[in-house]
Amino acid sequence: MRIIFMGSPEFAVPTLDALVDAGHEVVVAYTQPPRPAGRGKAERPTAIEVRAGEMGIEVRSPRSLKGELEQVEFATLKADVAVVAAYGLILPQSILDAPRLGCLNVHASLLPRWRGAAPTQRAIMAGDEATGVTIMQMEAGLDTGPMLLKRELTVGTSNSAQLAEKLANLGAAMIIEVLSEQPKATPQPDQGITYAAKILKEEARIDWSQPATTVQRQVQGLAPFPGAWFEHGGDRVKLLAAGLADGLGEPGEVIDERLTVACGDGAVRPLLLQRAGRSPMGLDEFLRGFPIVSGTVLA
Repeated sequence: MRIIFMGSPEFAVPTLDALVDAGHEVVVAYTQPPRPAGRGKAERPTAIEVRAGEMGIEVRSPRSLKGELEQVEFATLKADVAVVAAYGLILPQSILDAPRLGCLNVHASLLPRWRGAAPTQRAIMAGDEATGVTIMQMEAGLDTGPMLLKRELTVGTSNSAQLAEKLANLGAAMIIEVLSEQPKATPQPDQGITYAAKILKEEARIDWSQPATTVQRQVQGLAPFPGAWFEHGGDRVKLLAAGLADGLGEPGEVIDERLTVACGDGAVRPLLLQRAGRSPMGLDEFLRGFPIVSGTVLA
């Protein structure tokens, strides 16, 4: 098939690879423009811009698709289908209608649960035992289109990056199957709709008054980025992995020499931590360089 690909982050790369490996003609890759990143704030291209460039695929990175010129140029490509994976821009109706078979979205959730921007993180933070991928025919609503294929994946102990990688590989295989078999679309159920809002900066700060299970899911869902964090001695410390533990104390109180921290209900034990400007460290290494004694109350 003649395909327009639309995606931006690392999650989208396996789908682009799979389309090319399957022998489809990817005529152009749309992706978001480079953004300032890192300490130097140098502009960094998206993962798709890098990968498409390596494959010799033309890259387009408009800041919007609302302009008439962009829409005409898109339609002129005369694609059979557009495949979308975490692109990050709203697609106007004229874009959705331009390809012969419309636009298909590789969405990292079991729709209609977790429509929106951050389905993987929200699934983990909510304590979902399973998530998955839905291949959806796109329409104007936010992830409301009819479903072509849906497959489940166990969340387990994966953090958000690990789970996203598994979902990306699953979605890549699924889109090839959909393009080959062209299954009939079915409407999404009216029940079970939830929305995965974008992760806000303030959500990353740990609230020790929450139950330990909530704190542990926050840590798991926000690792490795942006990373759940607490403060001690003026330093911000990211907590990148933690387990549940027994113990009593005031919320935020360190209750033993192994940095077990009391929560509103139960306690958590840090397993992987990171100070600003440092690499992630296991608990023993962290405490050797940054001891936090029992009785300390963390902010």
